[in-house]
Amino acid sequence: QVHPVESGGGLVQAGGSLRLSCAASGSIFSINDMNWYRQAPGKQRELVAGITSGGLTNYADSVKGRFTISRDNAKNTVYLQMNSLKSEDTAVYYCNVEGSSRQLGPFRVWGQGTQVTVSS
Repeated sequence: QVHPVESGGGLVQAGGSLRLSCAASGSIFSINDMNWYRQAPGKQRELVAGITSGGLTNYADSVKGRFTISRDNAKNTVYLQMNSLKSEDTAVYYCNVEGSSRQLGPFRVWGQGTQVTVSS
């Protein structure tokens, strides 16, 4: 089993910042892509940012210039630094991890989600 666990969500005023973390643990041989998704009430889950094992990043247009994704490969952890937060950033944020396990083979797993609420 591989378990990503998110932390760092909370309530913040518009214009403020939060830093999300997601640590993957379990039977991990290697991790490839690590991604952050979010889902707002009544909306579909959307990709916010992603980072490859080599450090290449991609962002949704709505967060470019405000959010920064990074990772610590030694800790199997991905971060999302969120600055200049807006009310429309309010959502449950999910970590998604792709990799391989000697026991399980290839995997793609989701964390349980962490709530981010931005008050205007």
